[in-house]
Amino acid sequence: MQFCSTRGGVHGWDFQQVLFSGFAPDGGMFMPESVPVLSPETLRSWGGLSYTDLVVEVASLFIPPHLIPREDLEGLVNEALSGFSVPEVVTVARLKDGLSVLELFHGETLAFKDLAMTCTVRFLDYFLQKQNRRATVIVGTSGDTGGSAIQSAKGLRGLDVLVVFPRGRITPVQEKHMTTCLEDNVHVFAADGSSDDIDQPLRRLFADQDLVRAHGLMSLNSVNWSRVMVQLAHFIHAYLQLSGAKQAEGDLPELEVVVPTGGAGNIAAGYIVKQMGLPLKLVAMVNSNDIVHRTVTEGDFSMADHVKQTLAPAIDIQDPYNMERVFWLLLGGDGASVKKMMEEFQQSHKHSLPENHRKLLSQVLSTGSVSDEGILETMRRCWEENQYVLCPHSAVAVWHHYHCPHTPTINRCYIATASPAKFQAAVQRAGLTFDLPEAVLALDELPTRYQNLERSADWCKDWEESLRRKIQSVSASRKN
Repeated sequence: MQFCSTRGGVHGWDFQQVLFSGFAPDGGMFMPESVPVLSPETLRSWGGLSYTDLVVEVASLFIPPHLIPREDLEGLVNEALSGFSVPEVVTVARLKDGLSVLELFHGETLAFKDLAMTCTVRFLDYFLQKQNRRATVIVGTSGDTGGSAIQSAKGLRGLDVLVVFPRGRITPVQEKHMTTCLEDNVHVFAADGSSDDIDQPLRRLFADQDLVRAHGLMSLNSVNWSRVMVQLAHFIHAYLQLSGAKQAEGDLPELEVVVPTGGAGNIAAGYIVKQMGLPLKLVAMVNSNDIVHRTVTEGDFSMADHVKQTLAPAIDIQDPYNMERVFWLLLGGDGASVKKMMEEFQQSHKHSLPENHRKLLSQVLSTGSVSDEGILETMRRCWEENQYVLCPHSAVAVWHHYHCPHTPTINRCYIATASPAKFQAAVQRAGLTFDLPEAVLALDELPTRYQNLERSADWCKDWEESLRRKIQSVSASRKN
């Protein structure tokens, strides 16, 4: 299994190289040079596996045993997923009228990011320990990724973690999952801007290959292939649990999977799984930051003037960077076309898809956009009918259940990406109550530590320099 860049400038890298790289040197994102196809017999044979064992099977398709022997891979995945609050790691809530909710939020930070992050960090630590070296991880977050990275990597000797979050644009619980971690290898910054603003100086840092090499700089955002790879497993798990494939004879039945999305990492994973042979019908639901919806329905892959603050802050994103992976798959691995498209988008924040490309995209992905009022309406209705509290992001997906009648012959799955405990203000605005877990209540009593990145006339350059200095000081402290 080898990997290439979506922009065509890099080929023949292995999993370890890709794991430590984040963005490819040509600015693209890594993808497998060939996507493995799963036979119906293989899929059906996986039907009785636990979620943890399924992750091992999926990971083994992309990580050869000479890099991580099978026994070691099983140990790493089991260790990564052992700290979840339910023994099965992920669960399905089967509600009224065919509403099946895949709960992916039973990890330490109560968000789906914990699933892939804990595994990815274990893979990193495995290689770092074998080579007796260190790396510096830098993460920009719209809310959940930062906390998950910190909780997964805190205290590890081989990793330093720098996380930048958008001050005032995330919930108190999201913020405290980051700022209450006082471990020496964790460094947190609060930026006066949006998550898309944060991405700009981070891209500039990763473009400096001398800096990357000198300090072992890498990303744990879903830019990192390993994050997307592990996310393949929950689409396969959903399929095995809800499609009826275990009972069906002959052709595999279709499953519709409805995903709330911002950066499009989950959608990219779903599309890859579709390419692997699973008959999935993918639906991407967004909030008022609707660039993915406009791209599919109008071909308008363009940022709005600003990122809107909504009740679903983790998907308040206007730069869905994983769409680059989707475009690469859609265009049959045409790196030159993807490079041209994405460089135009990064320079002008605009790109218009040719109609033939838009039609191709609309054949593999349906979309919808939900307002804050739609989020609240969905949360209320789900409670009234099921006594089940959705987080606002999960409500973005479940809105589709109430407004888009489905064919009874096709089963549906709605992805629940976070616990409502992280979004108390939205739950209260919906007129609902939710008993907070003890671990969330305890966050209020903990001390905090972080640094501010203030808005200035040349804020992008200033933030880049502040982060560069921190990276350099972290490296210097390792040597002392």
